[in-house]
Amino acid sequence: MSERCNFIASSYNRLTVSDPTSFPVLRLLDANANRAREALRVLEDYARFVLDDRDISSSLKAIRHTLTESLRETLSAAILHRDTAGDVGTGTKMPAEMSRQGLPDVVIAAGKRLGEALRSLEEYLKISEPEKASIVERLRYVFYDVESQIVRSLHIAKRFADVRLYVLITEQFCKRPWLETAELALRGGANCLQLREKDLDARELLHRAKQLVELCRANDALSIINDRADIALLAGTDGVHVGQADIPAIEARKIVGPNKIVGVSTHIIEQARIARTDGADYIGVGPVFRSSTKPREILPGLSFAREAAEQISIPVVAIAGITLMNVDEVLATGVRSIAVTSAVTAAPDPEAAARELKRRMEPNQ
Repeated sequence: MSERCNFIASSYNRLTVSDPTSFPVLRLLDANANRAREALRVLEDYARFVLDDRDISSSLKAIRHTLTESLRETLSAAILHRDTAGDVGTGTKMPAEMSRQGLPDVVIAAGKRLGEALRSLEEYLKISEPEKASIVERLRYVFYDVESQIVRSLHIAKRFADVRLYVLITEQFCKRPWLETAELALRGGANCLQLREKDLDARELLHRAKQLVELCRANDALSIINDRADIALLAGTDGVHVGQADIPAIEARKIVGPNKIVGVSTHIIEQARIARTDGADYIGVGPVFRSSTKPREILPGLSFAREAAEQISIPVVAIAGITLMNVDEVLATGVRSIAVTSAVTAAPDPEAAARELKRRMEPNQ
């Protein structure tokens, strides 16, 4: 980000104004400059208020200010020839232009509009102000890089938004056979199961992942594989979950594609922000309590869960050491989803344990 901002800032001092361009070209420059600034404002607002991403927001703001400054004198002349009422294009609208199905549509449309406007500005400035055309070209390349980050943030798996109880299945922590335990957890109301087996060979892991997929589909629940994006793709699970020592979410996405869920374990707010920017669909936050199934030296605790719930726009799942005895403390942070292992899988009756946890997760209980 610093190199972009340095280029943008230094551009102010290198701008020169040549002889005024012809009347039609002035109108072209005026129209496309307006398009570009408007699109930048839409994207900047998304980065600021939805992503809460300081770097992306600052980069977009810097592009907008540089564009305005670089064309200030040229457009001061152009605005005198503006004729909105007489513009033959103002009354031409395609049906799709007046319809947006949701936030992704708004953001993607603004990105396309900005790229096109910058390219048009660049081409027409070459006629009489090639130095400014070169600056606009650089701004366009800066934007393409920023746009890729924005687009990654738009991949939101809507089904995951409804997940409240997420159960991790690890055979060594199951009192019953792992597949039976998984089925009982689903009967008790688990919305999502993750197969977490660190020590299985790839052949057996793939076999179990396929079994989990079949079971989850029969119970209208999500299936996730831990760590192995390749196994997730081959088995047809709904997604993959990666930790801080695994491949980043942005790389996992390249393997599993745009239609699968990618989750990321996080322990500090900076990791959570990176995961969101990299296109994660949800983050795990924790450990919130000490856990016998996955001992750790660090303990971000409830304070991190609260911080993530307040600041991160994608679903937040609290994990580690959560039981019926402390689940209310977790919910008090604003987190709406929990992930558990032993609280369900090691219970004498996994179905009853899941059902009671799920009941506590429901509003007004």
